[in-house]
Amino acid sequence: MIGDLVIAGCSRRKAPDVGLLPALERYTGGIAPQLHARFADHPHARSRIRFLSAAFGLVRTDDLITSYDQRLDSGRAEGLRLIVNGQLRRDFAANGVPQRVLLVLEPDYLVLLADLLALPERPVLHWIPDPRGWPQAAAVLDEWRWP
Repeated sequence: MIGDLVIAGCSRRKAPDVGLLPALERYTGGIAPQLHARFADHPHARSRIRFLSAAFGLVRTDDLITSYDQRLDSGRAEGLRLIVNGQLRRDFAANGVPQRVLLVLEPDYLVLLADLLALPERPVLHWIPDPRGWPQAAAVLDEWRWP
């Protein structure tokens, strides 16, 4: 197992539709603005941050995405769970399984990560259920000595 990973829920607020934007710039709600402010100049840290999107599944901060209006409901969550599981497995195969994962997302998004709990080398999970819980998230990142 290596490093740490942050997974934040996508936000309902998004930058206006101006074509493709990196996910870290597309999302303008939740903790995305604080993540952008803190890690915009830290490529290594940005590479360890993901967003859970109701439209795209798991996206990296630099993945180019379009604007969308897709809410996560139970039907959508069940279909996305398989996609997210595959995305996580490919990510972990390429980068290693993280030691710790900080989750900053609403409870509905936990369904998408259920398969994470089945991994034999399961990381330690720290969950903040308030998608705007930046003070708590920042405290965890400070404890982990993130930049």
